[in-house]
Amino acid sequence: MTTTIKEKSAWAYLFSAPVIVAALGYFVDIYDLLLFGIVRIPSLTDLGLDEAARSIEGASIINWQMTGLLLGGILWGVLGDKKGRLSVLFGSIITYSIANFACGFVQDVFVYKILRFIAGIGLAGELGAGITLVSESLPKKLRALGTSLVAGVGLLGAVVGYFTVELFSWRNAYFIGGGMGIMLLFLRIGVFESGMFHAMKAKEQLSKGNFLSFFTKKSRLILYLKCIGVGLPTWFVIGILATFSNEIGKALHISEAIKPGLAVMWCYVGLAAGDLVSGVISYWLESRRKAVAYLMLFAAFGAVIFLYGGISTSKGLYAMCLWVGFGIGYWAMFVTIGAEQFGTNVRATAATTIPNMVRGTVVLMTTGYTFLKPHVMELHAAAIIGILCFGIGFYCIKTIPETHHKDLDFVED
Repeated sequence: MTTTIKEKSAWAYLFSAPVIVAALGYFVDIYDLLLFGIVRIPSLTDLGLDEAARSIEGASIINWQMTGLLLGGILWGVLGDKKGRLSVLFGSIITYSIANFACGFVQDVFVYKILRFIAGIGLAGELGAGITLVSESLPKKLRALGTSLVAGVGLLGAVVGYFTVELFSWRNAYFIGGGMGIMLLFLRIGVFESGMFHAMKAKEQLSKGNFLSFFTKKSRLILYLKCIGVGLPTWFVIGILATFSNEIGKALHISEAIKPGLAVMWCYVGLAAGDLVSGVISYWLESRRKAVAYLMLFAAFGAVIFLYGGISTSKGLYAMCLWVGFGIGYWAMFVTIGAEQFGTNVRATAATTIPNMVRGTVVLMTTGYTFLKPHVMELHAAAIIGILCFGIGFYCIKTIPETHHKDLDFVED
């Protein structure tokens, strides 16, 4: 009888309002985050750009969005620790929903850049605030399962985004994204704030949401950088292997043209499954580090096959996107680790800025890949970037403190 009660209690926690709302929020977040990448060609074509201009302006719009993510990560993180986790969940979704509605009406490339920048700012706050709220609301034994459930459901937004564009025009795809955000806004009205935040808020003399505090103490800075380093392989897979899969396909002499959008979709299908599994692995092994390390190793092995395994068909390449996507399915665990390392007074800042710092490194990865291509060809260029990312990732997960059993009710001095 006792076991049954415990099981019911666990299910009640895992399907509580904070988890469900955070999962649905991340679903809409991922849909909107990847939408421009999916509609890049048709939208810029409709705006009258030729192939060369589409390449240049498309890269520029992505950089504007990524810049918005970097700045938004800091903005929402600080706000989450000063005003509360719910303030971010409301503010961020309003920001990116309005921006996406506006993208559906865009007629000018410069306006498009501004709107994607604003959307990037809004999108930056969703995951970190959601993971922080869930981590502080669940018992420590269930934190890994709860945050993995959030990411596993949320990442399926990439799949819905791909098929939405297949079925509807790119403008309607933006309208649908904005509409989902507004609908979700009403679901958040009944969600309660974290009890840990309320207890911390009462301490008036305590510094809250100080982003610069990560840089004022050597041990804290090293820990912050290690949290970022753990996530680098995830965006190597998404930003290089999946995004440039059409170039890699040509280098592998695959006769059928590879669709990067489809490659990204399969990558995110694997990622969603991996996120769900990573929480279970962490729960069984009672270790965040081991769960991440095993999946990272799986992804590294898949990346080698991806580039040098002699793939000769489009189906084979898409299957490898699914493989490496599953391997980087420790994304939620990585964000959870970042949230668990730091005190309540900077936890939202850490959980929000860390994943967005990793997303920002995509600019460095793509720049390095572009620079190396003329010298060593596509496969070797991707491999060099991959070696750096996985090397840093393995070192960081090996040396970062374990947080599975960590009590989160503490603050930073």
